[in-house]
Amino acid sequence: MKIEVWSDYVCPFCYIGKRRLEHALSQFPEQDKVEVEFRSFQLDPDAGPTSKSIHELLAAKYGMTVEQAKTMNAQVADQAMGVGLDFRFDTMIHANTYDSHRLAHFAKTKGLEAGLTERLMKGYFTDGLNLGDRETLAALAAEAGLDKEEATNVLNSDAYAEEVKADIEAAQRLGVTGVPFFVFNNKYAISGAQPGPVFSEVLDQVWSEEKEEPKLRVIGGSAEASGGDGCADGSCSV
Repeated sequence: MKIEVWSDYVCPFCYIGKRRLEHALSQFPEQDKVEVEFRSFQLDPDAGPTSKSIHELLAAKYGMTVEQAKTMNAQVADQAMGVGLDFRFDTMIHANTYDSHRLAHFAKTKGLEAGLTERLMKGYFTDGLNLGDRETLAALAAEAGLDKEEATNVLNSDAYAEEVKADIEAAQRLGVTGVPFFVFNNKYAISGAQPGPVFSEVLDQVWSEEKEEPKLRVIGGSAEASGGDGCADGSCSV
């Protein structure tokens, strides 16, 4: 079975959804026959350096007060804690993830994509690292087992730009405007960080129907993120 996961490293529900999928896979009898592939998606392709906090940026984007944004982020942090993650919104650094996605495609060629994905997400949500800084990315790549010099060369070039573009275009063809978005064998999809039992149900269903003609079905809404409040409904929208 192949699971394709469209996500962004600065999307809180992408990290939460990743953990819920991993938990479901840990209980799936055929887990050794499942391949998980992460696909690129950028929530904010125009993101750049700023002195504003994550709370301030969220408040400005959705027309709320900073206190309301803090409350919303605290609720997301509580959900993260429920799957063993430590979200520290006060120290997160707003950054463009384009280079991170290129680096992940490089890691994929070395069989280290999963480890790098985890390190990038932890770096952003827990460690307060700047994913827009290439030196930081190279250091994280080394921690994930990649050669630091090779990673630096990739980051200082335009390598894997086409792969990132192809992933984003594939998401557009599916009508995906919010992440995380999980596609199972091109038969079913889960939109958003749905509860763990939903992942388990889809894993069992897809496995039992493996020989059927692929047909994409969306669990948890449509390919588009529901609502308009950014990361408040189980997925992060553009």
